[in-house]
Formats: sequence, structure tokens, C-alpha cells
Amino acid sequence: MDVNPIEMQKALGGVNYPASKEEIVDQASKHGAGKDIMSALDSLPSKRYDSPAAVSKEVGKES
Repeated sequence: MDVNPIEMQKALGGVNYPASKEEIVDQASKHGAGKDIMSALDSLPSKRYDSPAAVSKEVGKES
């Protein structure tokens, strides 16, 4: 999945880490994340993420 990393970081702004997948998806939705980013986040494994880098790394695995 090709997701712009800058847009991903904008979408994740305001997330308090560690955060669950649900908290991350909810925050991205509130920030008006695009369809590609929401799709990438929806496909994340349900677990807790320690940082935005951890989320980006997991999204990168989905490619």
C-alpha cells in the first residue's frame, strides 16, 4: 500500500502513545485522513503501538 509518510504523520497527530489500533484509526478519522491512509490503518493488526514510527513501520509491511 502506497501511503504518503507525511500525510500519515499528519493523520496521526495528537495520538497519545502507546495507543491501540482503534485509538489510532479514530484520531486519523478526526483529522480527516484520506481514503488511502484510512485503508492502511484499518488493515493494521489489533495491538498497541508505541509511536508514530511503529505505526508507519507496520503500514510499510502491508505493501
